[in-house]
Amino acid sequence: MLSLSCSCAGNAARIAHPKHSFLYLSALRITRQRLPPSHARYASTAAATKPANRSESSLAEVNIPGLEKSDIDRLTRQRNIGVSAHIDSGKTTLTERVLFYTGRIREIHEVRGKDQVGAKMDSMDLEREKGITIQSAATYCDWEATPATGGPAQSYSINIIDTPGHVDFTIEVERALRVLDGAILVLCAVAGVQSQTITVDRQMKRYNVPRISFVNKMDRAGANPFRIIHQIRTKLRLAGAAVQIPIGVEDEFKGVVDLVRMKAIYNEGSKGISIVESDEIPADLVDLAHEKRHELIEQLAEVDDEIADLFLSEAEVPLPTLVAAIRRATITCKFTPVFVGSAIKNTGIQPLLDGVCEYLPTPNEAPVTAIDTERESEGFSSKEVPLIPAAKAPMVALAFKLEEGRFGQLTYIRMYQGSLKKGQIIWNVRTGKKVKVPRLVRMHSNDMEDIEEIGPGEICAIFGVDCASGDTFTDGTTQYSMTSMFVPEPVVSLAIKTVGQETPNFSRALNRFTREDPTFRVHIDNESKETIISGMGELHLEIYVERMKREYNTPCTTGKPRVAYRETITKRANFSYTHKKQTGGAGQFGRVIGYLEPFPFDPQSGKDHEFVDNVRGGTVPEQYIPAVEKGFLDGMSRGTLIGAPCTSIKFVLEDGLAHIVDSSELAFRLTALGAFREAFKQAEPVVMEPIMTVEIVAPVEFQGAVIAGLNQRKATIVDTDVREDEFTVSCDIPLSDMFGYSGQLRGMTQGKGEFSMEYKTHLPVMPNIQKDMVEAYKKKIGQKS
Repeated sequence: MLSLSCSCAGNAARIAHPKHSFLYLSALRITRQRLPPSHARYASTAAATKPANRSESSLAEVNIPGLEKSDIDRLTRQRNIGVSAHIDSGKTTLTERVLFYTGRIREIHEVRGKDQVGAKMDSMDLEREKGITIQSAATYCDWEATPATGGPAQSYSINIIDTPGHVDFTIEVERALRVLDGAILVLCAVAGVQSQTITVDRQMKRYNVPRISFVNKMDRAGANPFRIIHQIRTKLRLAGAAVQIPIGVEDEFKGVVDLVRMKAIYNEGSKGISIVESDEIPADLVDLAHEKRHELIEQLAEVDDEIADLFLSEAEVPLPTLVAAIRRATITCKFTPVFVGSAIKNTGIQPLLDGVCEYLPTPNEAPVTAIDTERESEGFSSKEVPLIPAAKAPMVALAFKLEEGRFGQLTYIRMYQGSLKKGQIIWNVRTGKKVKVPRLVRMHSNDMEDIEEIGPGEICAIFGVDCASGDTFTDGTTQYSMTSMFVPEPVVSLAIKTVGQETPNFSRALNRFTREDPTFRVHIDNESKETIISGMGELHLEIYVERMKREYNTPCTTGKPRVAYRETITKRANFSYTHKKQTGGAGQFGRVIGYLEPFPFDPQSGKDHEFVDNVRGGTVPEQYIPAVEKGFLDGMSRGTLIGAPCTSIKFVLEDGLAHIVDSSELAFRLTALGAFREAFKQAEPVVMEPIMTVEIVAPVEFQGAVIAGLNQRKATIVDTDVREDEFTVSCDIPLSDMFGYSGQLRGMTQGKGEFSMEYKTHLPVMPNIQKDMVEAYKKKIGQKS
């Protein structure tokens, strides 16, 4: 299990050579055999830090309990999956069908349904009103899956997390993928791979989550699953092939052909509840089915040695071998099988569930490591210990989401090892405190079911436990800690104040929202004394303002959106700064010598600055080094150009001087702050603004007007795609130029256009704009003083 590879190295070669020859496949196989074996997939430790390269031998040094037969029997029938996609691809509609066909709900309700009920997984009133998913929702179900290799149906337990598609709520996707073993990537059969699809794909790769792809909305005009598969290969750079082809398209879509078993599958009866399988494939699809099955085997031959041997010898691939190869390549993140269907038309969902059980990993097939905080460190990886989902192993669980429930704080946890019982005493590794679990529940959206015990590999929730998102719980026998998830930085800020007199509910609501959502930040502006809330977009903050009104009876007004500008330097600058202050008695003295230089941002860990201590000979006493670092961080919190936070800066301390009486931590903290500001001005500082990736979809007749509007907003067009009756344009635009675009787009497209926006990077503003911003800031500071 630990030798599984998650390398996707074959993708680039596959894309570079779309037409495969016998010689090319032979060369590819020889090249792959020469590569060293890749390391195992550590799903839990990929967040916020780069995956550690650890050999199998070093993992074997740790004494871990083995899985018993009862553990293996239980885990084999268990799946933990997420449903992720671009906004409006049909994630919640798909989940609604899954719950209906598995018997978890009795009726199907639509998103923004006419019956005013709404989908089960959209439990918030705001979600049902707006027709979007705001919070990820967890549920579980049981499914009798038909094995692809034949035989009686087998029962599986599936934990499902339905995630939002809007980029403003990307943290919900982030924390769901952090704890899941597999995922369903939903794609629209018309729009295909969109901007948020690429973001979700990047998140799945960050946590090494295997996925199967589902091309939804096959009933829509213009549906073309094979164009979507081509986009998966080119845009996502992921080996993928169809395991199904549609029987009919658009309004004639009525079933699928299973290319693995070569059977036709139809949905019949009320709401497609009956599955009818036939060995007779429609005559007009026989040739296409054989062609796409050959393409499936060809794609697998690139990433799987066993299939490559059979393919190169032109031998027939037996059904069990093909099924095992698809599963093997999917689990190791080398391949994604592509299913087709239409959730809204109740077609193709049951075969997708069979695919989830057949091809996605069990909890014990997803190697996981934790950090042993008690072990002596010889580098990051030396403290890693593998976790095994054995019921009798020491308990290790991760709190990945907090929610304010009707009965207090609801904490969602993933059990990685050991078992948890109601009333058990557990330890919070971060705080060192022990707590009792008064209530243990399984979640079904906003409903819950009390349980007495939960086993490894499961997802559940506990009440009455005070903790933070990302905390690790153990039974006290170990000091294992799971690594935290990646948290993106906010890009938009608003000034907020209550209507009328401020009540305790105002601060209570803000405290709750900041605990639940790591991307929602609150601070007080030192100059204006206003309360500033920051988030991932205008919709993100708008939802929280509306929730304050509804849930806490605290209506608020907001100011004009503020862009999250940053300041940085463009060249190295030396400093030699002395701080002296004498006020009678002991004074303040400190001297630091070193330099500032640009520091490249690490997108994997999120690290945007670095402090380096290169002092030799004790010229700056060791006890004052942390104070120097704090002074550097004080300087990073507010730049000198427009007062924005600084980023991408490295502070190197090389020398200094201390006084036996007058030096202190405060003195060196002020010295470092003064040195930072002095060197910052000499390092050619620039103001950075957030650049957003924007994707607009609108009818073709409005293409000229939309492009003209984007040019007015200083957009850089990246890609355009024109289909029969609509077009898609992708571009990069400064966030400051995007405010108010929603209304403009509706106006120029008669309400038919829509757009999505997500943060891409920070880039320097134009010199003339920076000059105006600096002058405005100086004027503001002068007025305040």
